Amino acid sequence: MPQAFGPAPCLRQMAWHRMGFYGFVHFTVNTFTDKEWGYGDESPAIFNPAQLDTDQWASVAKEAGMKGLILTAKHHDGFCLWPSRLTDHSVKNSPWRGGKGDVVGMLADSCRRFHLKLGIYLSPWDRNRADYGTPAYLDYYSAQLDELLQNYGQLFEIWFDGANGGDGYYGGARQKRTIDFANYYPFEKWWQRIRQLQPNAVIFSDAGPDVRWIGNEEGTAPDECWGRVDPQGYRVGDSDVQHVSQGQSHGTQWRPAEVDVSIRKGWFWHAIEEPHSLERLWRIYLHSIGRGCGLNLNLPPNRDGLIDQADVDRLRQWHRHLDRVFAMDIARGKPISADSQHPGGDTFAAFHLNDGRDDTCWAAHPDSRKACITLDLGRPTRFNLLGLREPLQFGQRISAFSVRSWQAGGWKTIGQGKTVGNLRLLELPDTTNQRVQICVDDALAEPLLSSVHLYDAPPL
Repeated sequence: MPQAFGPAPCLRQMAWHRMGFYGFVHFTVNTFTDKEWGYGDESPAIFNPAQLDTDQWASVAKEAGMKGLILTAKHHDGFCLWPSRLTDHSVKNSPWRGGKGDVVGMLADSCRRFHLKLGIYLSPWDRNRADYGTPAYLDYYSAQLDELLQNYGQLFEIWFDGANGGDGYYGGARQKRTIDFANYYPFEKWWQRIRQLQPNAVIFSDAGPDVRWIGNEEGTAPDECWGRVDPQGYRVGDSDVQHVSQGQSHGTQWRPAEVDVSIRKGWFWHAIEEPHSLERLWRIYLHSIGRGCGLNLNLPPNRDGLIDQADVDRLRQWHRHLDRVFAMDIARGKPISADSQHPGGDTFAAFHLNDGRDDTCWAAHPDSRKACITLDLGRPTRFNLLGLREPLQFGQRISAFSVRSWQAGGWKTIGQGKTVGNLRLLELPDTTNQRVQICVDDALAEPLLSSVHLYDAPPL
């Protein structure tokens, strides 16, 4: 049996890895003021989405292939999408549903109906609160967090960022406030509370502790992207972007990366914006999920309280493309061999790489750091996309790999990549051949792979 190399995912992280694709929902008073960041002085009276339908949000997400939705229960403006007992700045003082509505509760119900998981973002910065920057605000935030953790069922992710002060309304003070960011927010205390009340939820921030930020909002992870980090120097809101993005090959903690990006330019709905092109969304998929990360795609409801029809149409177009790409795995069940194998016999033989099972894997000899796998497709077959997975329960190992095609009596390299992790998708030139070789060119320990896939992706 191969030994685990370095840290590996815990159960809640493994469940998060299996989700892969989920959505963000940015919706608040900003939707009605056409802003990205509210100032905090917005009247609850402007929040009145006439057709708000969280079943529509969940239906759109489900159709797009998402496994969950994360709601901005409170953004920096401080307006709460649930009737918090702790503030009047919430839906309970809006005309929507006569002040009796609860967006968080509605979405929780919709997620259950559509078999989606629910996540929550509660902004630590609050431009509405007069006590922001004082110890009293921290008690307020903690109590609000408790409301969300205890009253809406099981959550899969609690989303944090380092938003930490600036110009704001602050109860009428209308001033700029600067906090001692390194010491003001008691993140460790909040995370312990989450562990107590929602033990299965992963905690996201740019520094973890369960899932880290990819370091940009463009929808792309680097070619080299490790699921582990060295926690030294990682702090919410103050982490080295390169390290956050790439991770560390010899990191001591498992903190995989989430790619967060909006389907439009902005995070909130704006009438002048259109959804990204199909080409852009395909690139995002390849460079997020296809580089071992989770993809958190924002779907901003419009002023009616619906996912905009333009976004719905683009998501359907994108999902149809993904269905066509992954409709047939050319490698499935084809003869496959490896030039190195663990002495455990058939338990770690190469045929497990395309047997269609998630609980089997191939392992090279313990002394190996390189190995080649040869796939015989039976006849000349066209392909242009490779998929690889590592069995993460044994840790992440591969740091470089290449793809070769048999041409003119020899192997010719047609593609190269670095890390693999949870899933690696590598575009290849359009190739028609019978024999394909996938080589691990460098690994930190004996290479292991749980699956090899080949596809013929149609043009967009």
